[in-house]
Amino acid sequence: MNQAKTAGPSKPEFALQHLYVKDISFESPKSPEVFSGKWDPETNVELSSQSRELNDKMHEVVLTVTVTCKTEGSAAYIVEVEQAGIFMVNNFSSEQLEHFLAVYCPTMLFPYSREVVSSMIVKGGFAPIYLAPFNFEELYRQRDNHQEERLARQG
Repeated sequence: MNQAKTAGPSKPEFALQHLYVKDISFESPKSPEVFSGKWDPETNVELSSQSRELNDKMHEVVLTVTVTCKTEGSAAYIVEVEQAGIFMVNNFSSEQLEHFLAVYCPTMLFPYSREVVSSMIVKGGFAPIYLAPFNFEELYRQRDNHQEERLARQG
């Protein structure tokens, strides 16, 4: 007996296709004087991510990490890294896809960004810093809450 198999719902697919540094910048505007002054650093870390569709299945996600270190009121160094990846993502609902690109993909990129940031700081003549793991899920929730609040104020 010949039975035809009916295709059920397709399973979600995900794979990292390519990993790369899209842009990198290091600046130490007060060198070499910064090395001889009082060292009382204040460090600020900013994170953001964005994604764009390359085709039906491929998406580029870019995680931007900016570290600014100030001492005696001026910048000792500023480092910015855009760590990127191309991800194959297929058979996700639009809501799942948005969450995946905003949370899961930046979480995968973050360790690479952290290593590049630390390496650039050391190459600039400063002590390395180690960025703590970051909760992109919480950032995603905060963004959604802000959008809901803004819509409620407009409505």
